[in-house]
Amino acid sequence: MPQQSRYSDADFERLMNEIIMVLEKEGAGRDLSLMVLGNVITHIFEQQVAPHQRQAMVEQFTKVLTKSVQGTA
Repeated sequence: MPQQSRYSDADFERLMNEIIMVLEKEGAGRDLSLMVLGNVITHIFEQQVAPHQRQAMVEQFTKVLTKSVQGTA
């Protein structure tokens, strides 16, 4: 999901790789990985996004994810 970010590429890559390594270490297949990541995303929206901003942020996140999966991000 490439986008302009306030975080360095190194920070992003390190954290992403750590998460992937945990999923692989635990032997989490596709379905379990997606379920866990989905719940993490839900938790972030619920805990870190004001209720009045959630719907718009979820819609934007969904658009970016869709473009990323289609390879047009």
